[in-house]
Amino acid sequence: MTGRTPRRVALITGVGRRRSIGAALAIGLARDGWDLALNYWQPYDDRVGLERSGDDPRDVAELCRELGASVELVQGDLSDPGVPARLVEETRGLGPLAGLVLSHAESVDSSILTTDLESWDRHFAVNARATWLLIKAFAEQLPIVPDPGTACASIVALTSDHTVDNLPYGASKGALDRIVTAAAVELADRGVRANVINPGPVDTGWMDDETRSWCTDATPTGRLGTAEDTANVVRFLFSPAGAWINGQVLSSNGGFKVG
Repeated sequence: MTGRTPRRVALITGVGRRRSIGAALAIGLARDGWDLALNYWQPYDDRVGLERSGDDPRDVAELCRELGASVELVQGDLSDPGVPARLVEETRGLGPLAGLVLSHAESVDSSILTTDLESWDRHFAVNARATWLLIKAFAEQLPIVPDPGTACASIVALTSDHTVDNLPYGASKGALDRIVTAAAVELADRGVRANVINPGPVDTGWMDDETRSWCTDATPTGRLGTAEDTANVVRFLFSPAGAWINGQVLSSNGGFKVG
């Protein structure tokens, strides 16, 4: 008699709203047989004020459970340097952690002339420093593998090239890109593959009519991206079929170009 195959476990950050890429990522990975820890931080969602209900994280968790996943909600402020390691440790209660999806973000519009130091530091704390600390804690709980060519753990982070009039967000996302692509090389001995996805314009509730029209016109496919479009790429990268993709910053944006 053979034992039951252990289920794979992933930690996903940024799952505070039902209308978010993070929510679609959670549901997609649940469909693929992953158990999940879903991180969110309600004070950020309150501050930004995008469309949501007070029960969004629990609603997403329940949808994932209906697909057969075991799910834990792990609230935490990623601007606190002690939170990333705690989230990883709490996730391990579900089983060995093999997946990390970084879909969280601090994003508050400001320009070169209007950005203040507090906003700058908060963006880099959440988008760059927390990315490093989450990856570090994730890697520390992985064993050294005898064959680095056998991928057994995956990291995917979401980025953006939106910097004009969104300076600290874009600059800190640029730092994220470098951290994640470095992980693809530095963590090879732990069987880690690490990639970044730039999903282009996806209306998760932040677009007004003018922005929605402009972004649609600037996309050759004639439509905006959806959260599910991004989730499908992550599901591919987390699957054996995507095992040869590593250390990349991938655009999955329908051909959208800023210009």
